Amino acid sequence: MSSSTLMERAEVADGYRAGRTLPIRVELVRQLKRRRTMVMFGILAALPFVLLIAFQVGGSPGSENGGVNLMDTATLSGANFAAVNLFASAGFLLVVPVALFCGDTVASEASWSSLRYLLAAPVPRARLLWSKLVVGLTLSLAAMVLLPVVALAVGSVAYGWGPLELPTGGSLAAGAAAQRLLITIGYIFISQLITAALAFWLSTRTDAPLGAVGGAVGLTIVGNVLDQVTALGDWRDFLPAHWQYAWLDAVQPQLQWSDMIQGASISITYALVLFALAFRGFARKDVVS
Repeated sequence: MSSSTLMERAEVADGYRAGRTLPIRVELVRQLKRRRTMVMFGILAALPFVLLIAFQVGGSPGSENGGVNLMDTATLSGANFAAVNLFASAGFLLVVPVALFCGDTVASEASWSSLRYLLAAPVPRARLLWSKLVVGLTLSLAAMVLLPVVALAVGSVAYGWGPLELPTGGSLAAGAAAQRLLITIGYIFISQLITAALAFWLSTRTDAPLGAVGGAVGLTIVGNVLDQVTALGDWRDFLPAHWQYAWLDAVQPQLQWSDMIQGASISITYALVLFALAFRGFARKDVVS
C-alpha cells in the first residue's frame, strides 16, 4: 500500500492532525542525542582553549608591520578574545556544523531506510521537511552561539573582563560590546543560510549524508575561491562569500549596516530559492528507502 493511500485514510481518521505529526520537540531531542551533534559541539567548545594555548605558547599576538588588525587585539580582554574566535572560525569552521546539521538530516533517514516509514506513519512530506529544517537551523544557531559564549568565558578568565578594544582605535564598553557581538552572531547566521539551504536541498536529493554535507562544504569553498578572482570584478558582489566578513563593520567605532544588509539580502535570496526547490522536489520524489 502506497504512502499516499495511507495518507488519504489517515486524514479522515478520528484524532489525526497533520500538524501534530513529528513534533519539532521530538525531532530536536533525536538530533541532540546523535553522536555527530555532541562531537561537533565539543569541537566548537574546544576551539577557545586551543587558541588560548596557542597564545600562551607563542606569546601575545602583535603586528610586525605597524598595522593593527582584530587578531592583534585577542589578549586585551574577554570580549576581544570572543571576537577573534569568531573571526578565526567564520570563514570555514562554522560552515561545517551548518552543512552537517542541515545536510545530514533527511539523507540520514534515507540511508537508514527509515524515511519511508516516517512518511507512512503518516507524516506529511512538507511537515517532515519543516520539522527537520527548523531543528537543523536551530542547532546551527546554537553552534554559533556556543563558540563566542565559551570564548568569552575563557577569555575573561585568562585576560580579564573589559571593554572591546577596537583595532582602529578606541573601545566599546561591555554593554555595547555585547550588542555588537550579538549583531555579529546574527549576521554570521544569516550569511550561512545559503550553506544551510544548499545542504538541505542536497539532503533531499541523495541517500548519502556525506554527499550532501560534503557537497555543501565543497561548493562553499568554491565560492570562496571565486571571490578571490579579482578578474570577475563586480560579479563577485553576487557571491555570498564576498560578504562573509561584512560583520567586521560591527567592530568599528561607528556601526555600519550597508555591507551587512547587502550580504544578508544575497544570502536570504539564494536560500529561499534553494529551500523552495527542496520542498518542491521532495513533494514529487519517489521515496523507496
